[in-house]
Amino acid sequence: MEQVTIFGRSSCGFCTRARQLCEINDLHYRYVDIEAEGISKSDLSQTIGKPVYTVPQIFVGQEHVGGFDHFSAYLARAGASTG
Repeated sequence: MEQVTIFGRSSCGFCTRARQLCEINDLHYRYVDIEAEGISKSDLSQTIGKPVYTVPQIFVGQEHVGGFDHFSAYLARAGASTG
């Protein structure tokens, strides 16, 4: 699987769970703390091409998968362990 990129906040439980899913499944991932990096939800909206209201926002390679629930379902379809 291509590298996973997770845009999130340190105070977000779903962001933590997304990182844990990557670790459980031995996936290469990059975590971007949007607060530490000064990235707004508006900035993410421009990157994704639609409004962003929540984090995490997760990409697999260049494909925007969505939030935690979407990522969990994506991994299940790919045959990974989702917890």
